[in-house]
Amino acid sequence: MKKLAVLILGMFIVAGAAFAGGGAGDRAPTGVRSILLTDATGIDDASFNAAAWRGMLQFYGETWANTPGRGVLYNTVAASTMAMYTPLINNAMDERYDLIITTGFTWATATQEAARRNPNQNFLIIDVGGMPEPNIMQALFAEHEGSFLVGAAAARQALADGIVNPRFGFIGGIAGAVITRFHVGFVQGVRSVIPNAEVLEFYVGSWGDPGTALIQARNWFNDGVFAIFSAAGGSGNGTIAAANEMRLTGRNVWAIGVDSCQFEVGIYAGRNSSVLTSMLKQVEAPVYRALNAVRAGTFAGGTYMFTLADGAVGFSDVNPALSRDVVNQVNQARQQIINGQIIVEPTLSGARARFPGFPVNLAIDG
Repeated sequence: MKKLAVLILGMFIVAGAAFAGGGAGDRAPTGVRSILLTDATGIDDASFNAAAWRGMLQFYGETWANTPGRGVLYNTVAASTMAMYTPLINNAMDERYDLIITTGFTWATATQEAARRNPNQNFLIIDVGGMPEPNIMQALFAEHEGSFLVGAAAARQALADGIVNPRFGFIGGIAGAVITRFHVGFVQGVRSVIPNAEVLEFYVGSWGDPGTALIQARNWFNDGVFAIFSAAGGSGNGTIAAANEMRLTGRNVWAIGVDSCQFEVGIYAGRNSSVLTSMLKQVEAPVYRALNAVRAGTFAGGTYMFTLADGAVGFSDVNPALSRDVVNQVNQARQQIINGQIIVEPTLSGARARFPGFPVNLAIDG
């Protein structure tokens, strides 16, 4: 069984401190060439892929608005369909990149097959673990821990607002173990505050279909749902758009962002945002880590877990509409998870075993 290497703060650079300067970017790592391959939503998804891109930019000492090294030292390509995954990886190898980065579990088969055929090529894949190939660095996250926090935040905000019997929703992208961690973590967070709260579910089946998510979110909001958490990549922007519509009409409803802080995406009037909080997932961290390892000549395959204790997952508190009392209570829960006082199950079966009566209508296990 493949050894799981757990990243700790002293070993690997994560969270805000990882990107505060003094890193490889400041030393102009001109000898390292890399490419980021994403799904069709690309780096403009304001979420998962955008976070990976930020990690790459930090390594090269560049910014979103200033990318002189793009196309020379590094690049990014979005696959229009999953059928393009293998051709894009092959093209990247033909261009002799030192590191090929693929984002998301849908890239698993194409990445693993390419790594087997090309043992001297370095790969990093996000959201996949357990591959035996020594040339694939694999990054997993404790999404269930961060999702617990945003679930607790939404539930506590509902109580603070005096909502009677608040209901919540979860919109997933493509079903799988990773999105299950978001899903069951969110439900556990909500129910840690309101034990019998109803949490509806819907899976879009795509990372790039915001229209479907918008329709579903609009229907739920009209049916009295207070807050919706989307773990759906670019599709989740539809949930935010629906929340924007509702709040413009005076409705007290909220979207919950994912992966990146999506406060800005939710701006609907002045500096008011429909994104109450976001589940933060520092996808930047493994990208930065892998590029540094390539530069140092220490790159090694294996599965690395990024957790709440590392600062690699968490929640955003930048929206002033999120009660400060709620923020303080959620931070207390955060510390209790780190201390082991609160256990957050990552799977549906685990949650059902630990919590009798855990929602039986959840569609996906992992």
